[in-house]
Order: sequence, then C-alpha cells, then structure tokens
Amino acid sequence: MIRIGIVLGSTRPGRRGEQVARWVEQRARLRADAEFEVVDLLAHPLPHLDELPGEYEHPHTRAWAETITSFDGFVVVTPEYNHSAPGVLMNAIDFLRAEWRDKAVGFVSYGGVGGARAVEQLRLMCGALEMADVSSQVTLPLATEFENFAVLAPGEHQIAALDRTLDQVVAWSTSLLPLRTGSPVAVA
Repeated sequence: MIRIGIVLGSTRPGRRGEQVARWVEQRARLRADAEFEVVDLLAHPLPHLDELPGEYEHPHTRAWAETITSFDGFVVVTPEYNHSAPGVLMNAIDFLRAEWRDKAVGFVSYGGVGGARAVEQLRLMCGALEMADVSSQVTLPLATEFENFAVLAPGEHQIAALDRTLDQVVAWSTSLLPLRTGSPVAVA
C-alpha cells in the first residue's frame, strides 16, 4: 500500500502546525487507499547542511534519509514566515536529494494569506528535486480558519480542498511507483 508522510514543517514554539497536521492526519485516516504518518521535524533535528549529498556519515542524516525513503509521497504542512517557508523545512528538504525524487507532494499551508507564498517557493524546490507537486492545495488564512488566530477551525470548503489534495497525492504517488521501483504498474 502507498505510504504518505505528512511533514510538519515548523519547529517554532507555539506553532499552529501541530493542529493542522493532526487535522490532515485525521481526515487522511478515513481513506483506505494509502497509509499516512506524521513526520514532525522536531523528531529530526538537523543542523545546517553538514555533509555532501549522498555521502551520509552522520546518524542524523542517515535517520532522515531512511524516514524519507520509507514514503511514496508527501503532504507538507507549512506556515509562512516572512513571505517564505520556514528555514527548518527548507533545510530538511535540502539535506537529501535522491530520497525525494519521483515522489508526489501536496501542500497544506497557513498564515496571513494562507501560506500561499511559502508554497510558491516550496513548489520550486520540489521541482528541482524531481518531485511531482500536485495542483490542488489547502490554504488556511489565520483570520478566517483559526478562532482568535490560534485554534484551527477550518470551513467545510477546506475539507473538500484537503480531500482533493489527498486524492491527487495518492494518485500521483501510485503513478510514480514504477519510476521508483523499476517495475511496471498493472493496468486493469
């Protein structure tokens, strides 16, 4: 079965990302077409790039590479900080290369304008890593989707957007499987 990692892309104290990642995970677990697991960057403390790509000497890099390798696709949960994605998320992505290749990625973002500017930058990074970013995404503006700018309270339209994003991530992850494994997909 396809495995999708829900990457929680902020480690900042007081982050809202935990609520968002839990919401994504709860909705995703209603599906029977893939397995989903939250990957919290707090559990993978990575220094700024400290070794060459593909030459993993440090345990933190090997552990991160094993984690990313175990998934067929990703949903990245990201805030927008200063019109950009968080540095910790960009660093975690930059740490690896081959482990990301030929995997699908979707985005759930939050912030002043729903985190849309962070996703714009992440799409460029993921394209450079030969990932397939899906077109559907979820943007959660703090003013409308969080009570008192703090507690996630997504509208019904956000649930539909999340379902479309998950549909696309699962479909693309499945379609890209032959590129990762070298084996053809059976066509019904």
